[in-house]
Amino acid sequence: MDERFLYPMAASLVAALVTTIGIVVVQRHEDWGRQNSSYFAAFAAGVLVTVSFLHLIPKSFDLQKSAPAYLLTGYLIMHILNRFITVYVCDRPARADYAIGLVPMLGIGFHSLLDGAVYSITFTVSTFTGVAAAIGMVLHEFPEGIVTYVLLLRGGMEKKWAFWLAFMAAALSTPLGALTSYPFVQHLDTSVLGSLLSMSAGALVYVGATHLLPAAEREPRRYSLLALAAGIATAIGITLSH
Repeated sequence: MDERFLYPMAASLVAALVTTIGIVVVQRHEDWGRQNSSYFAAFAAGVLVTVSFLHLIPKSFDLQKSAPAYLLTGYLIMHILNRFITVYVCDRPARADYAIGLVPMLGIGFHSLLDGAVYSITFTVSTFTGVAAAIGMVLHEFPEGIVTYVLLLRGGMEKKWAFWLAFMAAALSTPLGALTSYPFVQHLDTSVLGSLLSMSAGALVYVGATHLLPAAEREPRRYSLLALAAGIATAIGITLSH
């Protein structure tokens, strides 16, 4: 087995574990999970946005001269996916059975598959690039697990089924995405890899700035700004250490 394959798989498995922990925490300690998930979201946002601007985007520009277009494409793909989930899940209470039974599996599951592909892409570029991206991505899985589970419960899903559906959609699909994408990613030339890295950076900027930060701001906590600053400082330290 290619040793390089172990890095994205290990990162995706850790991400799946963190997501599962988020689901278990909110299942057993619902109040604590909801109250503190914004801290994880703020910290992860700081890491993702900072790493993207200080390392992933400059690296992709070095590999692909058309990287800005791919950066925008990655951002827009995540925006459209998020709008799809919002319209067909959050804004359609009358169609709760349909939305909860199918859309989260497609929307959240597809998002997690993309996360797995991002691990494959970033670790193929370099181990440092993969680690830098993985730190923020893994941390954002905790609030994602909480949100997925709570969303299913609000739609009337039984706790047992909500747990397993959230696990499959938000956790299991991440290592599946890494497993299926890596064989293709490792054979790509430098320019294509740069294009995919730029798209990945656009997706991560969206997740951090447009998804995680507003979620943290909707439920403001006393030290959420400090958590954001800690995430930024962590990412700067990671980048400068390279």
